[in-house]
Amino acid sequence: MPVANAVKLNLERSSWIRKMFEEGRKLKEQFGDANVFDFSLGNPDLEPPPELLKALKSAVDTTQTGTHSYMPNAGYPFARAAMAQKVSEEHNVSAKAEDLVLTVGAAGALNVVFKTIVNPGDEVIVIRPYFAEYSFYIDNHRGTIVSVDAAPDFSIDVKAVAAALTPGTAAIIVNSPNNPSGRIYPRADLEALAAVLAKHGASCGRFPYMLVDEPYRDIAYDGIKVPAVLDTYAESIVVSSFSKSLSVPGERIGYIGVNPAIADKKNLVDGFVMANRILGFVNAPALMQRAVSEGWRAKADIARYERRRNQLVAALDAAGIEYSRPEGAFYLFCKVPARKDGAQLPPGCTAADTPDVAFAMHLKEHKVLGVPGIGFGYPGYIRLCYCVPETVIAAAGPSIAKAVAAWVG
Repeated sequence: MPVANAVKLNLERSSWIRKMFEEGRKLKEQFGDANVFDFSLGNPDLEPPPELLKALKSAVDTTQTGTHSYMPNAGYPFARAAMAQKVSEEHNVSAKAEDLVLTVGAAGALNVVFKTIVNPGDEVIVIRPYFAEYSFYIDNHRGTIVSVDAAPDFSIDVKAVAAALTPGTAAIIVNSPNNPSGRIYPRADLEALAAVLAKHGASCGRFPYMLVDEPYRDIAYDGIKVPAVLDTYAESIVVSSFSKSLSVPGERIGYIGVNPAIADKKNLVDGFVMANRILGFVNAPALMQRAVSEGWRAKADIARYERRRNQLVAALDAAGIEYSRPEGAFYLFCKVPARKDGAQLPPGCTAADTPDVAFAMHLKEHKVLGVPGIGFGYPGYIRLCYCVPETVIAAAGPSIAKAVAAWVG
């Protein structure tokens, strides 16, 4: 048996995001990049801001002894202090260096957290639609994913969360701005969720962690401010990265921050540090720790994403596609158009197909790549990512309209 059963199963369930990205790569090889409109992968195309590049260059050029050596598994003390300042300002808490652990991106951070807090069979609640990789991360550590539907506007359905809580609930993931909907959860929703978690903890003796996953915090539109979260609930943890905000997804740098008021804080943070090591990360990249410590206040040109959102929205309006208007991140979550014949699927589809998979494959025939909603636990929608050049969006408009016209019939 060359591959473990769990890995074999995960290969079969492999992320639709990557599947569609690979489909786009094949199409580009066949038809050329300019003739394929790939909205599949959230890979920022903006260059990192100059301030970060300057800090990175300084880190590379330094002759200080030990620059490339091992450091404590939690990260350099100065990097932990810088991230503590960031978390304090964003979440209205007074975090200190010892409340932070530097990680290999937000994905590494989530795995470190789950390794530390999840016992076999423990439940982790996710709000549907949700980032597809959550299921793999939770399964890595023998937890059980429990999905709860968002409200119709993709905000938090607090009553649904309350109904899903059990004594086995280890955590709930709060992803805002949300991937794939672009929704920013209002402060009132977060406060209501915190109250539900506190009430549940008081009744059963186990307070679930509120695990805040916010790599898109700096990408918000229309003057909307992403609210603080940690100050709403003592048992809260934030994970984030600079992949999206500073356009460095390939550099794999992120962090975990705990609410300073969290219970048993020292053991929890010590657990993160141990997990960071034994999962094979050992420590976050040394150069990027230095770079973000100096350059974390830099900002990518978010206005370009907002212009692209508006441009793609106009193309979808023209084609007759309904969508959730994103308040942040860089995704449009679009409803599969209804067909005139009333059928959910076009002729030739099998019972195993879902409308979103069929529509995504139909768009592919018109050289437009999107990700089926089933990949986010939410069939009936597709996700389009607009961190692509404006020229791609402009050129894609006629193909999207033609594809929808053919689908509708």
